[in-house]
Amino acid sequence: MNPFRKNNKQLSIFVTAGFPELNALPSQIEFSQSKGIDFIEVGIPFSDPMADGPTIQESSEIALKNGMNVGLMFEQLATVNVNIPLVIMSYFNPIMHYGLERFLKQCKSCGIAHVILPDISMEVYKKLYRTTFEKYGVTLCFLITPSTSSDRISKMSSLSSNGFLYLVSSNMTTGNSVKSASVSEEDVKRIREAAGDTPMMIGFGIKSRGDVLEAQKNADGAIIGSAYIRALSEGRQEEFISSVSSPELQNL
Repeated sequence: MNPFRKNNKQLSIFVTAGFPELNALPSQIEFSQSKGIDFIEVGIPFSDPMADGPTIQESSEIALKNGMNVGLMFEQLATVNVNIPLVIMSYFNPIMHYGLERFLKQCKSCGIAHVILPDISMEVYKKLYRTTFEKYGVTLCFLITPSTSSDRISKMSSLSSNGFLYLVSSNMTTGNSVKSASVSEEDVKRIREAAGDTPMMIGFGIKSRGDVLEAQKNADGAIIGSAYIRALSEGRQEEFISSVSSPELQNL
């Protein structure tokens, strides 16, 4: 059963493992659960995060200086009683350094619902890694844009049928000021038809409740990354979560 296929529109946040302190991840997960977040995207810090903007890059640098690594992240995840889906976002280099099968085994052990690796294409995944992922029951999330062909979306959807597709408005990095939640109705209709039953999330450039509502109108959920990391670094995460999830509060 796909844990991301729900009747309600979803809201997710991104956190960097090891930021702002080395042992912050368990408490961040518990906090997010208590605030009604639908699922959490956990980023593995990496020294060359090509899809991430300056805010998340800086959080990765701090996390690495703090001593965070893949093994320690899994140790911390094993201590948390998680009752919502967890998604890992990483790049392939730290995964291969850790060992792919070892990584996937740990994902299965910790109940990771989905993995995002933006530097692995669908073709490379199918040719070299699909069998190993499927051996451990872990699915890979693929990034799509409004320019992605319907045929390609359909193929990605089939591979991610137990997860979701990640829709971005253009070739951009996280935290970009482009309104990525704004996708034309024509594009949304075509993408949804191509994706079939696989849920679709939007996650780049979302900063306010207005952005969240726009994303949720066009997709099954919204993922907040850089804006939440900034709030976390300033100690205002609770205020920020309330502002993007509570209609009676003003946007920050």
